[in-house]
Amino acid sequence: MSQRSKNLSTPKGSPVTNPGQQPQSPPTPKGSPVTDPGQQPDDPPTPKGSNITHPPTPAGSHITILPNITRKDYKKLLSRPAPDAAGREEKVSQIIRKVEEGGDEALRKICLEIDGQAPPEFEIPRQELIQAGRDVDEHLKTAVRQAMMNIQSFHEAQLPKPVTMETMPGVKCSIRYTPIEKVGLYIPGGTAPLLSTILMTVIPATIAGCREIIACTPPGASPELLFTLSLFDIRVFTVGGAQAIAAMAFGTESIPKADKIFGPGNAWVTSAKMQLAGRGLAIDMPAGPSEVLVIADNTANPAYVASDLLSQAEHGADSQVILLADSMDLIRKTITEIDTQLTTLSRRETASEALKHALAICVTDITQALDISNYYGPEHLILSVKDARSVAEQVTNAGSVFLGNYSPESAGDYASGTNHTLPTGGATRAWSGITTSAFMKSITTQEISRDGLMGLAPTVLQLARAEQLDAHANAVLQRIQTEK
Repeated sequence: MSQRSKNLSTPKGSPVTNPGQQPQSPPTPKGSPVTDPGQQPDDPPTPKGSNITHPPTPAGSHITILPNITRKDYKKLLSRPAPDAAGREEKVSQIIRKVEEGGDEALRKICLEIDGQAPPEFEIPRQELIQAGRDVDEHLKTAVRQAMMNIQSFHEAQLPKPVTMETMPGVKCSIRYTPIEKVGLYIPGGTAPLLSTILMTVIPATIAGCREIIACTPPGASPELLFTLSLFDIRVFTVGGAQAIAAMAFGTESIPKADKIFGPGNAWVTSAKMQLAGRGLAIDMPAGPSEVLVIADNTANPAYVASDLLSQAEHGADSQVILLADSMDLIRKTITEIDTQLTTLSRRETASEALKHALAICVTDITQALDISNYYGPEHLILSVKDARSVAEQVTNAGSVFLGNYSPESAGDYASGTNHTLPTGGATRAWSGITTSAFMKSITTQEISRDGLMGLAPTVLQLARAEQLDAHANAVLQRIQTEK
């Protein structure tokens, strides 16, 4: 364990918004249509050629049931909810430009316009972070520290090891890993202040050995969020939204420039990250609206499945939840459980909105379920099936996978040890979630003796000449034609 990772306890920071920013703060036979006498005229239209209908919705859930789908339906039926991006990209572009050109002054004007207030100082004093802990329940403090231990253990085990080898006589190659020097972390505030995101980003950054770690979070940070920030030796700034990403990307008089930016966020934050990535900024991944896909068979508990779907639906109205079950009976029981559990949730209105574009698909078997899941590439994948570990080996596209009936997605969100900052929107086809190595970079070296170069020269010369790069060939010839 590095000295720095031993000291995962001492910080600085707090929140912000843009329009749209979250401030702190009898069974049916397979293949036949599912009928619903209570379906409302304003329910989503049924696409031509498909058997899509809706179950009764006593608690406000409007989950679309698909009794069966074929591969040709995937693209149309598995598309994510279309974001309401009218004008957003341009507005984000303007925010980025203003911050780049105007620094702190522009940042204050943007905060005043969006949040209705601008802090006299963006950086939150360390003492304020520490004092916030006085208002935090001791049981929560204990929970945070336990989560820290689990996350730290798993991320320390991920540290990449250097490699040195001789590829041919006299040709020695090696690779070593070094931390990214300065990293910026975005910590969402909103109606659900994500103190867990602090743990998921600061801990691996600290283990990696990053020299300077800064965090931005929207105004109005909760005592719990401030307390969690106080456990780490980082600087914290009270600014959120696209303007926070721009500030960390360019640096301002108050906020240092970061070499790479990490952390999830709403559509405004994600847009800023992607726009700046197009200009060369290093980012962790595209991380937009949350999503979960559950594959369930007759070994699944409908109440557990319903709770997992709701745990993601409550994140936001744009969250995506999908159930793939091998029987209509299981789907019906799960929806009944959703309707029951939904009434108990403090964020039931948000969850209900998300459920309006949720899907429950009856599959022929687990093989079809995996085919659908690998096409979709969910952020979170829950396998509530028999032999879940074996099934998991067939997963090719997913951010994080949860095996069996006792592995709820919320465990990974908070404290199992894996990272909850994961790619969304189908990006799991090419992107991975945050790991310790995401905060590091690799440097390779090669050391070649004269004899080694003599043995390697014919290969290099042939390739250099094939590419018509004479100077490349000459760099070898100058050495092998020179006397020792």
